[in-house]
Amino acid sequence: MVELSKHAVQNAIGVLRQIMPGQVETGMAMREQHANTITFLPNQPPDAVVFARSTADVVEVVRVAREHRVPVIAFGAGSSLEGHVNAPFGGISLDLSRMTAILAVNHGDLDATVEAGVTRVQLNTHLRDMGLFFPVDPGAEHATLGGMAATRASGTNAVRYGTMRENVVSVTAVMANGTIVKTGGRARKSAAGYDLTRLLVGSEGTLGIITELTLRLYGIPERIVAAVVPFGALAGAASATIEAIQIGLGLARIELLDPLQIRAVNLHSKLSLAEAPTLFVEFHGSGTGVAEQVEAFRSIAEANGAQGFEAAEAEEERRRLWKARHDAYWATKSAWPGRKTLATDVCVPISKLAACIAETEDDIRRLGLVCPIVGHVGDGNFHATPVVDTDDAREMAALDEMLRRLAERAIAMDGTCTGEHGIGQGKITYLEKEAGVGGIAAMRAIKAALDPDGILNPGKILA
Repeated sequence: MVELSKHAVQNAIGVLRQIMPGQVETGMAMREQHANTITFLPNQPPDAVVFARSTADVVEVVRVAREHRVPVIAFGAGSSLEGHVNAPFGGISLDLSRMTAILAVNHGDLDATVEAGVTRVQLNTHLRDMGLFFPVDPGAEHATLGGMAATRASGTNAVRYGTMRENVVSVTAVMANGTIVKTGGRARKSAAGYDLTRLLVGSEGTLGIITELTLRLYGIPERIVAAVVPFGALAGAASATIEAIQIGLGLARIELLDPLQIRAVNLHSKLSLAEAPTLFVEFHGSGTGVAEQVEAFRSIAEANGAQGFEAAEAEEERRRLWKARHDAYWATKSAWPGRKTLATDVCVPISKLAACIAETEDDIRRLGLVCPIVGHVGDGNFHATPVVDTDDAREMAALDEMLRRLAERAIAMDGTCTGEHGIGQGKITYLEKEAGVGGIAAMRAIKAALDPDGILNPGKILA
């Protein structure tokens, strides 16, 4: 990355004001809103925010940025948790949230093409009357689909429907040299050349800026049933999950909340759930198929120490339960006011999930931390959400130790330091341990080839 000069960035902003009137903002409040705001990673605002309305606008911004060697940080909704939208070297935040066109829905092929600023909620509202939906649900209701692709998001439905990696068919992206690349058509498979779609999905805006994407769609299930299942011990909940997956039970979602997280959710969402390790489960399918799945899971759960089994089919009740799950992060923040919250995640093979969570809980107790746990346990992914006083040096040292041991433990268990949050700024050190010298060298070579001037979201993924 060429060192950024204030003269260069001001010149770039001046040019952009001329060619994109009314689309450039430099007020401090706007700039701070376009940097990290959710976790206690520092807020590092850009020098300007530019609102793109089209792929052509993105091309112009990248062209000007390249000429002046100014960083460009793609921005969707700002809901990422690892500092992806920070501007550690200054530069331009390129806001794609106004690119909200649903360009095509191909009902017969079960796919849709959208601009990057379309949100998951917007797309599913558009699809509802067609009997279709897009299943990837990271919990942030207004996350943009471009941002979800850039961070390879997943969420609660991944156990059945997969992540953004499986559900993005192709993308249109603007590369660092200003060229537009379309990574494929709408065919369900291709053996033509390098898989550029998979390269850009999860690249966090460091290799190209996604402006359009074609997504897989699914038919809305005939019947949906949710269930809440408390257990006497976390090991029982994990064992029930493993057994259900091993026998191929068609679960759409299976989520774990530990007792501390349940307490926070009860307070925040006005619920009265038992403060026990609890699975939130959802079944999709035909009428008879779902009934069989529910009974099969009930038997598995009871054999593993379930203390109850409450099922709900009415949409309003299901939404209430899943809103409680999606509000877990905000419930944690409200339950411990005045303290800062950090959300982190790891993912391990499902067979090692119970051990990984148990060892993490041991660390939390030993270090004297407050840290609820919630997990997408159907694919071995869980989140630890420590709540700390950032002015307490002892507590911050304990937090650093817990986070380090958590990431290293997951990697040692043949897992990953992040199942869905991405690397951003927060997990660069752990990526180096996970990918090894050879893996990091390959990533650096790709970055250097596609972005030789280092203008695309510098300071993310690679140190």
